[in-house]
Amino acid sequence: MTKITARQKENHPAFRFSSENLEKVNAHIAKYPAGRQASAVIPLLDIGQRQNGGWVSQGVIEEIAQILGMPAIRVHEVAAFYTMFNLKPVGKHHIQLCGTTPCWLRGAADLKKACMNRLNIDEGGVSADGKFSLIEVECLGACVNAPVVQINDDFFEDLTPESFVQIIDDLANGKEVKVGSQIGRQCSAPLSSSSDKGLEVKATKAPRKRKVKDAE
Repeated sequence: MTKITARQKENHPAFRFSSENLEKVNAHIAKYPAGRQASAVIPLLDIGQRQNGGWVSQGVIEEIAQILGMPAIRVHEVAAFYTMFNLKPVGKHHIQLCGTTPCWLRGAADLKKACMNRLNIDEGGVSADGKFSLIEVECLGACVNAPVVQINDDFFEDLTPESFVQIIDDLANGKEVKVGSQIGRQCSAPLSSSSDKGLEVKATKAPRKRKVKDAE
């Protein structure tokens, strides 16, 4: 017979918004009429996550619940629904790798394997030095430049396993990295036919309209 015991309440480190962030919190709450302050839960979670080192702890949830006058479980439900909120600690450079069909067809699985090998982590893990973490997410909205990875707030597009690992190495060594397309693509411009050689991007001319003689 299984013995059921009472579960002890866990003690969570307290969290308080900094004075600077509290001004931002109040500014968001002021956007909503009286009785609708709970609508500010998403921006408050974002502010709390950024202050808390990239993740939403129970302390963050309870602080937001107290400020907005809503049950903590409702704040947790919102945080658990959106992948942009992390419910456990992440690395200094949080890698979100798109695994949706366009990126998968363009080699996202190879990027994922290269990243895990380089950092010696599994998906959802944090590197031993605490600098990197990796998760796979749904569409990042830059399909034409697939495969795409988001690291913190920056997007890295047109990646190969080699260029992706180079970005990781540069971040690990505190170097600046190039965001956006890694092959010199301008926005979402099409690649030229010589892209396999030098991956150059050339502007294409609009087709000339054919002249049509007026009917006699």
